[in-house]
Amino acid sequence: MKLIQKVLPITNWLPAYKNEYLKGDIFAGITVGIMLIPQGMAYALIAGLPPVYGLYASIVPQIIYAIFGTSRQLSVAPVAMDSLLVAAGVSVLATQGTDAYIGFAILLAFFMGAFQLLLGVLRLGFITNLLSKPVISGFTSAAALIIGLNQLKYLLGIELVKSNRVYEILWSAIQQIDHIHWFTLLIGIAGIALIKGAKKIHKNIPGALVAVVFGTLLVYFMQLNEAGVSIVKTIPEGLPAFQLPNLSLGKLGEIVPLALTISVVAFMEAYSVAKAIEAKKRDYKVLPNQELVALGAANVVGSLFQAYPVTGGFSRSAVNYQSGANTPIASIISAALVALTLMFLTPLFYYLPEAILASVIMVAVAGLIDISYARKLWKDSKMEFLLLLATFLVTLNFSMVPGIVTGVVLSILVLLYKAAYPHIARLGRVKGYHEFRNITRFKELEVWENLLILRVDAPLTFINIQYFKEYVENAIQDSEGKIDTVILDAGPISHLDATASLGLKELLEFLKEKDIRFVLCDLIGPVRDTLHRTGLIDFIGKDNIFFDLNEAVRFITTQEGEGHKEYALQSNHKK
Repeated sequence: MKLIQKVLPITNWLPAYKNEYLKGDIFAGITVGIMLIPQGMAYALIAGLPPVYGLYASIVPQIIYAIFGTSRQLSVAPVAMDSLLVAAGVSVLATQGTDAYIGFAILLAFFMGAFQLLLGVLRLGFITNLLSKPVISGFTSAAALIIGLNQLKYLLGIELVKSNRVYEILWSAIQQIDHIHWFTLLIGIAGIALIKGAKKIHKNIPGALVAVVFGTLLVYFMQLNEAGVSIVKTIPEGLPAFQLPNLSLGKLGEIVPLALTISVVAFMEAYSVAKAIEAKKRDYKVLPNQELVALGAANVVGSLFQAYPVTGGFSRSAVNYQSGANTPIASIISAALVALTLMFLTPLFYYLPEAILASVIMVAVAGLIDISYARKLWKDSKMEFLLLLATFLVTLNFSMVPGIVTGVVLSILVLLYKAAYPHIARLGRVKGYHEFRNITRFKELEVWENLLILRVDAPLTFINIQYFKEYVENAIQDSEGKIDTVILDAGPISHLDATASLGLKELLEFLKEKDIRFVLCDLIGPVRDTLHRTGLIDFIGKDNIFFDLNEAVRFITTQEGEGHKEYALQSNHKK
């Protein structure tokens, strides 16, 4: 039973379902379903797909996630960012609007889901830690600009180049500025005003649906489509049919890397919003590896019913939570509403202007641009601000996949740089106490010119042992022969690898040549075990290992103090 509950979280919450949950679930399900109909069609346009595929992707994935997911408010369906990634990747494989293009988008969902399933089964959810907050913020803000600017063609009613590079879109718009279709532009602006205005009146008013109704009625009664306003036209009726992804399309060498990239980005997006809602609800736990399994299953099974890549959306999930959703029943109701729309209501969208869908997208992505966080980083951490800025600029100018890869690589390089040059503090004793502090940060500390007392605030590994050796050697050289003892407070050193052990031995040989004593104190168990395994304990000398820093200094300066020898022999002692 525990295994079943772990694999199928629905068996946890469904048996405990209470009658009082139903009202909130129904209201939230209807609200999100109404929101999802125009949003799904709009996001399909971003992906370069016919609008109906946004509706297809809003049915089965929601139901599958409700069965396997651990978040009870996450709404899994098409999102703007993944839709643009689909367009960016698939547009180089096939011509937009063709059957091959649609086939590649569905195949991408299949492989994306397969990767997420594999990562979840292998319990590799931790890989998302490679995407730091500055990288995500820089990438998301740039992606939002790219998505928004790609909607200018629908908002202005002109033909623009479809690109992932902002400068290309803007240059194309400038060249076509004399051909703006003013009726289309006015409809788009009115759509934006309606969506924003509805939010100001009440957060639960479905502004997107209001804009869709307004735009559709306006075009229908004024016959603006005959005046050049582009409309959605016929949307196929009926539910998506079961259909295996077309593996015969080939080009798997291009599809697989794109699927892996989207699978990680999509999981990060879904997991971050799921955790944010969990922090507010506090009555269940979101499990990262199970979330990978749930999203993977949603994409794999969804692709069998003509869905393109989906994940948990920020805005929909927030509306789901705010509308009172208590369980995934709300998502099942949303899926049912979309299904009913496909079965009976698609003729109502014939006169829906594409400018309204563009306004829905623009309002949605505008909230992804987080200027306040960039300002905060500028004040708090210039290094992380530069990381955000680099990710933002690369994404903006070289497309989304290079942007996210650049952000990850730079994050790793920053991490390696900090590991290669760890903080090393030279210590002195607080007068009248047994505590030691950094002599560059505290005044009136007790120091001894013959003692070099150091603390390394990092593990000693292959990447920083050379820096530590050079630091000690330079400090001894600068002392002009006054230092006769080096004391290392090893408390912060959580790990000592083979290369660092060898480097430490080389440092000891250097110190012996200079007739300088090397003393270690405050060792934790794993590091002490490494010293024993490598034989360094004998090379250092057990008389040179002490329980704590104060004992070491007292012994060296007064030749008093006993008890450290017995401590040094306890190789398996865990501190």
